[in-house]
Amino acid sequence: MTRAQRKGRDVHGILLLDKPAGISSNSALQRVKRMFQARKAGHTGSLDQIATGMLPICLGEATKLSGFLLDADKRYRAVLRLGVRTTTGDIEGEVVQVQPVGSLDTQTVRHVLHQFTGPIQQTPPMHSAIKHQGQPLYKLAHRGLEVERQPRTVIIYEIELLRLQGTELEIGVHCSKGTYIRTLAEDIGGVLGTEAHVSELRRLGVGAFRAQQMVSMETLESLAQQGLAALDAQIVPMDSALADWPAVRLSQQTRYYLCMGQPVLVPHAPTEGWVRLYGDERFLGVGEVQDDGRIAPRRLIQSL
Repeated sequence: MTRAQRKGRDVHGILLLDKPAGISSNSALQRVKRMFQARKAGHTGSLDQIATGMLPICLGEATKLSGFLLDADKRYRAVLRLGVRTTTGDIEGEVVQVQPVGSLDTQTVRHVLHQFTGPIQQTPPMHSAIKHQGQPLYKLAHRGLEVERQPRTVIIYEIELLRLQGTELEIGVHCSKGTYIRTLAEDIGGVLGTEAHVSELRRLGVGAFRAQQMVSMETLESLAQQGLAALDAQIVPMDSALADWPAVRLSQQTRYYLCMGQPVLVPHAPTEGWVRLYGDERFLGVGEVQDDGRIAPRRLIQSL
C-alpha cells in the first residue's frame, strides 16, 4: 500500500448509513471510512449499540456541517417492554425492577402519550455520554456510581402509538436534539403505572433526511466489490443536509468578499437566521444574517 493510499482520498458528501444492531457508531464509521478509503470522516451523533437506522456519516468537507446535523430533529420507532426496568433503560441492562402491567387499551395509551407532546423535562440517564466533571456519565455508571443530573428541556413534536400487544408498546417519535428515548420510555411506563425499557430502537430520520435514503452496510460491502465509483454513487450532496434552509445566491463580487471572511449585503436575502450560500450554483457553505442585514460566513466549503 502506498503512502497516498494509507492517507486516504478526498471524497466529499454525506452517506446515510443504516447502522446495524450490535456495533457502536464509531465502529460503523471506521468501517465506512475504510471502504471509501476516505481521508476524513465523522458521524453526527451516536446511536446506541442496540439501535439501528440512520447514522449520517460526513465525508471530507461535509464534516464542517456535522454540528448542524447533530442539532437537527430526529425521528424514531421504538418498542417498549412494559413491566420491567433495567439499569440502562434498554434491553442491554440488568433487570432491576419488575412490576405488574395492568389492563391497557389503545385509548388509554394514546391519552398518556399525548401528555408527552410539546416541551418536556428529561433527566439524562447515567448511561449516556454527557460529562460530569470531565468524565462521561456511562463510565461512572460502569463503576457503580450515580451522580445528580439536572433536568433538560426537550421537545416531542409528535408521538404516535403504532402497536399495543400484551406488554409490548410500539411508538413513533419525532423529537428535538438531546431527547433520550430510553428516558422517555421509563417516563411513559411510570405514567402508565408500571415500569418500561426500550427493547428495540430504530432511527428513521435526521433533519431533512428520511428512511428511504438509507444504505445498509451489506449493500455497501457488495458495492465495494464493484469499486469506489459504485460506493461514491451512494453519497448525497452535503447541502442536502440543510434542504429546509433558505438559499442565497451570490454575485461574483459578493462571493469574493464573503470568501475573504467579510459579511456581505445581498438584495432580497432573508432578514434573519441561517442560510445556504451558493455562487455559480456551487455550494459555498453556510452563513448567518446579522442584525444589520448583512450575511456573515460561518462555515465555508473549500473549492472542490
